[in-house]
Amino acid sequence: MAFTIEVEEWVGSVWHRFITRRASPDFPEAAVTLESMQRPLSVLFRAMGGASGVEVGAANARDLMLRRNLLQQVAGTCKQLPVAWCDSSNLRLPQSLAVYPERSLNEDLYRWLALLAAQAGEMRHWARDNQRWTQAILERFPAMRARYYRLVEAHLQLRPDPASLPKAEGALEQAICQALREPGSIVQFPRSEVAPWPLPMWLYPAENLGAPQATELGEEDQDNHLRAPSAEQKSVRKRAKRVEETTSKSGLMIFRLENLFSWSEHIELDRQGDDSEDEDASRVAEDLDEIALSRQRMRKGGGLKLHLDLPPSDVDDIPLGEGIKLPEWDYRKQQLQDDFVNLQMMLPRGSEPKGLPLHLSPLARKLRRQFEHLRSDRQWLRAQPQGSELDMQAWLDFHVERQHGQCAERGLFMEQRQNRRDLACLLLADLSMSTDAHLDDEHKVIDVITDSLLLFGEALSAVGDDFALYGFSSLRRQQVRMQALKRFGQGYGDDTRGRIQALRPGYYTRLGAAIRQATELLGQRKQRRKLLLLVTDGKPNDLDLYEGRYGVEDTRQAVLEARRKGLLPFCITIDREAGDYLPHMFGANGYTLIKDPRQLPFRLPQLYRQLTKE
Repeated sequence: MAFTIEVEEWVGSVWHRFITRRASPDFPEAAVTLESMQRPLSVLFRAMGGASGVEVGAANARDLMLRRNLLQQVAGTCKQLPVAWCDSSNLRLPQSLAVYPERSLNEDLYRWLALLAAQAGEMRHWARDNQRWTQAILERFPAMRARYYRLVEAHLQLRPDPASLPKAEGALEQAICQALREPGSIVQFPRSEVAPWPLPMWLYPAENLGAPQATELGEEDQDNHLRAPSAEQKSVRKRAKRVEETTSKSGLMIFRLENLFSWSEHIELDRQGDDSEDEDASRVAEDLDEIALSRQRMRKGGGLKLHLDLPPSDVDDIPLGEGIKLPEWDYRKQQLQDDFVNLQMMLPRGSEPKGLPLHLSPLARKLRRQFEHLRSDRQWLRAQPQGSELDMQAWLDFHVERQHGQCAERGLFMEQRQNRRDLACLLLADLSMSTDAHLDDEHKVIDVITDSLLLFGEALSAVGDDFALYGFSSLRRQQVRMQALKRFGQGYGDDTRGRIQALRPGYYTRLGAAIRQATELLGQRKQRRKLLLLVTDGKPNDLDLYEGRYGVEDTRQAVLEARRKGLLPFCITIDREAGDYLPHMFGANGYTLIKDPRQLPFRLPQLYRQLTKE
């Protein structure tokens, strides 16, 4: 019996693969993924006039009222297909393209969609607007005509024959083919009850991805349990809709009182622990096309889950002084909101003086030797009245001037003097809950950041530069937390090493407030050069409206404010998707990506040495 079931399952899986492959209109062997082209597409989109704050991501499949052939109906495919669309905040492209039998055509299609999105505006009529945008691109960039018509002719060969369709559908198909060949030639399109086969070269109406949670539930009263997405989670966003809770509280429940049991028991609850993600729930959510959101806060099943904003005061970090009011940039109003954010300086609780961990000692000794050479670097001063060597350039200038009757006094020697490094540096480390993610079986992101801070401190203490170390996290705008690990003017020793090793990850990443406070601290230094280094593993986010474009634009504004005050902000990230948002926030040369996070402790001192080189 078991053997029969296994054979049936094997035959069923073979049949499923066969019928799905035969029914699919795509060409898998020529597929191109969005991930492989996401960064150049983002650059192309913005270079051709696209809005700088628009996020380029993958589009989820949507329902289309298509006429499917018999094979597709048997296989159950082509009910939903991914199509490209854009709005003021998103540019969503199919996660992979395999509509053409040639890989180069699929790559050109991605580029064409990015161009079209950069030209696009508000969509009022799907077909007329796409024709108008296409016509504008071809007139503005005549060199694109050959590629465009190559895509059109290859696509028309794959579209259904209008003669094989019912009258209304055939007329619509003919009009669409004409609109592709001659953009702008069709104004009125025939009506049809069935949608035409998808046009991969056109943009579709924007999809409603759901409003931010704060717009309906209120910014101050939210207890929804949001978690930072894992690094392996796909970036496809889901459609969302609000539903009314229909559970009735009225009714009659009859039971025998003696059958009702109750008990109480003391439980030691660790308020600092984080729940692990429910993998089954993640897989279910990935398969859903639309996620319904209710105001109900009850959990229907499973274990006990508590959401506590902050740990109790006896185990939380130690606050230092009063909170600091900071502004925040609202890109929608194009203005700074004064005293909008409250930042609290803190000291890691439980920190004790500690030495450098043994596994970092060999590398720390090597870094100290390298950076001690910077302290002893000497520079040549030219045109000196006396010195150890003759300045040939100054002597030639003197000789030429004397030939022309001019004999101004000038120094003719070079003197070597000690090089004085006139700079200050503040390192700001991201301590959000995403840093609690595992890199392998033994190491987490927070471990890498801790090692980086320790080695950075060892290197800069050797060279003698003025530096400070801070960490930060946030929980909405009322609670931005900034850990003071080493302030300017404090010595670097076992006290600082102990504070660094006592760091714990938690909460979210409100970058703008942290950068503004770091700018204020660094701006008070008297050094000529001031470097603001930021180490982070992800995008700005928080529980309130700071998610998405709002957080990106606020961070960008904070970086611009720092540059106007004479600071050099520079971001070091281990987020592989940083190319989508960091160029907008820090500029093309204002950040670097470290692909292997375990290399961060080695790379950070090297980057500092390059950035501070005269």
